[in-house]
Order: sequence, then structure tokens, then C-alpha cells
Amino acid sequence: MKKRLHRQIRTAKFILYKETLVDLKEHFWTFLGSFFGIGILGFIQSKYLNATDNVLLIGSFGASSVLIYGVINSPLAQPRNLIGGHVLSAIVGVTIHKIIPNEIWLSSALAVSISIVVMQMTKTLHPPGGATALIANVGSAKIITLGYWYVLCPVLSGATILLLVAIFFNNRTAHRSYPRNKKWLHVHKRYKKLS
Repeated sequence: MKKRLHRQIRTAKFILYKETLVDLKEHFWTFLGSFFGIGILGFIQSKYLNATDNVLLIGSFGASSVLIYGVINSPLAQPRNLIGGHVLSAIVGVTIHKIIPNEIWLSSALAVSISIVVMQMTKTLHPPGGATALIANVGSAKIITLGYWYVLCPVLSGATILLLVAIFFNNRTAHRSYPRNKKWLHVHKRYKKLS
């Protein structure tokens, strides 16, 4: 009994200590990137877009922030996936909503499913893209009335702002490099030597 209790305590210590990642530098840059990325979108929306009744912040950008600021080496977090996944999913979502506007359950299911397949086929898989397609069908009245403008703003413009912020903040230290592209890494290393 005592042996079993010690084994359980060792297991608990391993899980709590070894499996918990505490890297203050990593967390600091993740926080700054996501704060400024979402903050800039929110600031632009609150200061410049409320008068035009337009939207720049959509829920799927929160999930994208987790990837592009927190898991920067993931293939799903790379620029091609971020931009392509959101834009293609937005096109699919709006198109499906225009074809089937009155059956939300069907249009939502089709939009998400087709957007996943399109992202797989184009090698732009970005999980928040599924939410972007869904938002085109179940979003607010502002979003729905945008139609294909939804693809340009908020989706393309918002994803581009998030990408620029990610490139800036994810390359501030030697231990973070974004995007993962080898050509970019070569240019980034050369730039760091010069500065």
C-alpha cells in the first residue's frame, strides 16, 4: 500500500512538474504578439469601423492567435495556412450561405465540411478556417449582409494584420523564428547579423 502511494506521488510530480512547460521568454513573446495582434484589430474596429457598421474582429481570429503566436513552428500556423485557410473558408462559407440561406443547420454543416476539404486539397489547413466558414453562416446580421465582402474585410485584412504582427513579434529573439520556411530563416539570420 505504501509503495503504491509513493508511486502515485511520483507520477503526480512527473505530470505536474515535467509536463508543465514554463518558459517565461516564450510566454512573454506569445502574450505580446497575441495582445498586439488582437488589440490592433479591436482598436481599428472601435475607432474607425463602427461608423461604417463594419466588423474586423471575428471569433476565429482568437483561435488563429493561439497558433501563430503560441505554436509558431506548427505547419498549421504558417502564413500560407493562415491566409489561405481563412480566405478559402470564407469564400466557401459565403457561397454555401448564398445557395442555402434558410437552412442554417445544413448550410453550416456544408460550409465547415467543404472548407476543411478545400483546405486539405490546397495544403492550407488552418483549423480556425472552419470557424471562419461557420461564422459566414451563423454570424451577426452585420456579417451576413457583407456577403463576399466578408472575404476581404474582416477575413483577409484581419488575417494579414495578424500575420504582420506575428512576423514582427515572433522574430524578436534568437530562439523564435517565424515563418518556418527555410528561405525565410536564411534571410532572417542574415538580417540579424547585420543589425
